[in-house]
Amino acid sequence: MRIRTSATALAGTLVLLTGCGAADMTKQASPFADAQGSNTVTLSVQSWVGAQSNVAVAQYILEHKLHYRVDTVQVDEVPAWDALSQGRVDALLEDWGHPDQEKRYVDDKKTITRGGGLGVTGHIGWYVPTYFAKQHPDITNWKNLDKYASLFRTAESGAKGQLLDGSPSYVTNDKALVKNLNLDYQVVFAGSEAAQITQIRQFAKEKKPFLTYWYAPQWLFEKVPMTEVKLPAYKEGCDTDPAKVACGYPHTPLQKYLNTDFAKDGGKAAAFLKKFQWTTADQNAVSLMIADQKLTPEEAAEKWVDSHASTWKKWL
Repeated sequence: MRIRTSATALAGTLVLLTGCGAADMTKQASPFADAQGSNTVTLSVQSWVGAQSNVAVAQYILEHKLHYRVDTVQVDEVPAWDALSQGRVDALLEDWGHPDQEKRYVDDKKTITRGGGLGVTGHIGWYVPTYFAKQHPDITNWKNLDKYASLFRTAESGAKGQLLDGSPSYVTNDKALVKNLNLDYQVVFAGSEAAQITQIRQFAKEKKPFLTYWYAPQWLFEKVPMTEVKLPAYKEGCDTDPAKVACGYPHTPLQKYLNTDFAKDGGKAAAFLKKFQWTTADQNAVSLMIADQKLTPEEAAEKWVDSHASTWKKWL
């Protein structure tokens, strides 16, 4: 599972988040969500840029091609399932796998309906800069990490090598992995995705070695080439007990989910969101425009829509 930080709720706009903090959906639900008979849609948007790219394009098409009013609410992944079940948001466009919530809301309560695959496969892993991997090819096997631990030391990690993570609120297995694989490393949290990107880019600028938790798809790979360190192979169920995890992360086909009432009665908007499916390259292209080229999400979405008519017309 991947769970990212959340921020305050947003209404009618989409921004690239750099801060963090828990969103309370009981107080910050969209005023448009579950508005009977209104031509409005409320989308849940997560704080990482790939998820923002999905929403930016979906919002642009809903507003400019289908003439809906779209509201977005920024909320962490698990609370987003609660909000979706309650009708506080209508759709979640990028989920990295939450089997407990899926069983509760999709299978048992049936308040949430599967919306189909996004078309993108996600993967979390540990990465080193490619320039370092070329100098030390054996670093790509986790069994050799301790050999290089001294090169990854920082003021924050002390005598151990640093494994750079994002925010303490992210759900990862990294602390358990370091402990259970008996590695001479210390997990150090940057504080947010944006802070982590800043540190990675600074290390790369100075050509310093670093070891970081990271994930794909992500636009940063185009700016800072990174090579994955192979952890013990993932097998179904190997991460069931968080305290005993000693395997890597799975490859996860990312999924969409809709509030069940919206899925039934949401008209063209619901039909469109069910058909919304694009590639990793598409998502990265929009993410790069937002995060690196500093276009607004709407500008990036418009640019992508203008040049990919053959793709999005199939969704209508």
